[in-house]
Amino acid sequence: MENTAPRLAIVEDNDDLREELLFFLRHNGYAVWGADSAEAFWRQLHRNPVDIVLVDLGLPGEDGFSVVEYLHQLTGYGIIIITAKGGEPERLRGLNLGADLFLVKPLNFAELHRSLDTLGHRLRQAAEADPGRVRHGDGPGAWCLDAAGGRLRAPGDRQVPLSQQEAELLKILLRAAHQVFSKEALHDLLFAHAPHPDTHRIDVILSRLRRKAREQGIDLPIRSIFGKGVVFTGQVREPG
Repeated sequence: MENTAPRLAIVEDNDDLREELLFFLRHNGYAVWGADSAEAFWRQLHRNPVDIVLVDLGLPGEDGFSVVEYLHQLTGYGIIIITAKGGEPERLRGLNLGADLFLVKPLNFAELHRSLDTLGHRLRQAAEADPGRVRHGDGPGAWCLDAAGGRLRAPGDRQVPLSQQEAELLKILLRAAHQVFSKEALHDLLFAHAPHPDTHRIDVILSRLRRKAREQGIDLPIRSIFGKGVVFTGQVREPG
């Protein structure tokens, strides 16, 4: 029987609580991994995709509110805040930023289990109603890069013609879909031998790509996240 349990990640800097949650959730059939900071979570996310993220607010470095806001902008993720900061201002801010649930420590594990089942069911229904929101797989809502042929194939087999630079940029973004790249990092990858970084070159390529897609009536799923960088948020499949 296919396992329909959502894939989970826990972003919690309290080692004991994180390990307790990992043990409990794995015992109840969830595929789950943990991170002790936002930075560690972002590094691991593109290698180990998930459906629902449990986020502590009081993280070292980048705080939990920032993680919630960022995940919500990427779309498609279920977000549960787990925090000792259980006041009304924190709850309202978290929900307004895009969290689905706000749970206060000490956690009731049985309540958490029920909440995960309910949220996972809701996410599956949303994915079935709108396949284009699904982040991984080879379904009809997927995008495919034909770099050799100079084309980006959109859902419905529509196509965007590409220059070599546009194809190289998309190759980076699609290979690590839902991973955010700073414009500086993209510049380094595309123009490794340039003596001075000029991120305006990345802006120019992105502008051309978006214009070409609009001319074909296509909404290109490349998003600019303020203060973070650029991310491809569409479903991707390998050329076949």
